[in-house]
Amino acid sequence: MGCGSGGCPAGLGGCGSSGGCGVSGSSCGGGSCGASGGDGPPRDVVGVRFNTTAKTHYHDSAGFDLRKGDAVIVDTDHGEEFARVVLGTGPSRRFAGAAALRHVLRQATPDDVARNDENVRREAEAFEFCSARARARRLEMKLVYAEESFDRRKLTFYFTAEGRVDFRELVKELAQQFRSRIEMRQIGPRDEAKALGGYGICGRPLCCTTFLKEFSPVSIRMAKRQGLSLNPSKISGRCGRLMCCLKYEDHGDDAPARAPEPEPAAAS
Repeated sequence: MGCGSGGCPAGLGGCGSSGGCGVSGSSCGGGSCGASGGDGPPRDVVGVRFNTTAKTHYHDSAGFDLRKGDAVIVDTDHGEEFARVVLGTGPSRRFAGAAALRHVLRQATPDDVARNDENVRREAEAFEFCSARARARRLEMKLVYAEESFDRRKLTFYFTAEGRVDFRELVKELAQQFRSRIEMRQIGPRDEAKALGGYGICGRPLCCTTFLKEFSPVSIRMAKRQGLSLNPSKISGRCGRLMCCLKYEDHGDDAPARAPEPEPAAAS
């Protein structure tokens, strides 16, 4: 198939969902399909984004000729989910051998769109309610966003915190209020920036929301070897940690073999 949006999604996107944490303090890393260049003919894939994250996820287009802005229902680790196409259907060799690549199930119907709009409203309501109750209980946590499954059986709250948080009573209150299964997932500052998105000091969208599949270690030695300013405001990203791009042109012992390349942008 040709590229519906004018750009082919040959890139480095991950397509997994983040794992849950049983208790606060656990590490919650985002999953990815770990796709790399495979053998065989190019595979038609499509790039989509979900309501609450800026990250692009790649799915097998399953024969659908999709264009940027189309609404679709896709298969995920947690069942059917609503998403919007950001990179239209196009061939990619990178995912040719990715057996675990999820599929587009169907194009969304008007009823699906209406249901998703209601879910977005409920997510905003849940976010405000949870934030208020966490403050009332004086819990040392910062709520990042709330996410409701498309079937409305589960509400997931993502938060950051310096240490462990006893949110057992809060979870009971949330379950009673929204009549859904409640999950609390603690994430780090980098994961927060990855989820919310934004722009770096370079003027481009954050690397972690566009093409990075995982976070690699970044050290101050990388900035020193490149003769960069050690002013924290100059070498720190939106997350408050050292910028991931410090490793791209570093050739020291702790540098990766090669830097990743960003995905091509879809034509408008």
